[in-house]
Amino acid sequence: MQIQGGLIRVPAWGAEVEAASGIRISACYQCKKCSNGCPVVYAMDFQPNRLIRMIQLGLKEDVLRSATIWVCASCETCSTRCPNDIDIAALMDHLRQAAIREGKVEKEKNTPLFHQTFLSSIRRNGRVHELMMIGEYRLKTKDFLSDLRLGWEMFRRGRLKLFPAGVKSKGEIEEIFKRSEEEERR
Repeated sequence: MQIQGGLIRVPAWGAEVEAASGIRISACYQCKKCSNGCPVVYAMDFQPNRLIRMIQLGLKEDVLRSATIWVCASCETCSTRCPNDIDIAALMDHLRQAAIREGKVEKEKNTPLFHQTFLSSIRRNGRVHELMMIGEYRLKTKDFLSDLRLGWEMFRRGRLKLFPAGVKSKGEIEEIFKRSEEEERR
């Protein structure tokens, strides 16, 4: 790792992440504003700024196997706080997809399943249909009873709808998924 013109020169994998994600991680100078503002940092194994440094150092295995990328709530607090406009939330999305693609998911094993089920629900319905999504997730994890009482309460209070709400631009949403799949294949 070398500094050139105010940017950190990153090893091959770091440059690969920058090119594939379009996010300039080399601009991070470790001010820690991202980590200090993160509402879920307490549950992460590496704070966001440290994860970026690990990418800068080329520590691919450690990054892709970390719980941090799955714990991230994608709330974008980190991205808005970054003085160098590094979109850390988008970086976490990119790293999640890379971890799935490379089969590096070890920590938070059910979180990728939830992630995939969430996206599947959006693709199928144009928006999340919680009841169907949770049902699909429970089938995948084979954990049928852990949230039963909570689910019943939510349904009883009208918070879980039996049928998905319609959306007008479902074709546009499908187009987004197709473009994303095409970009992943490249």
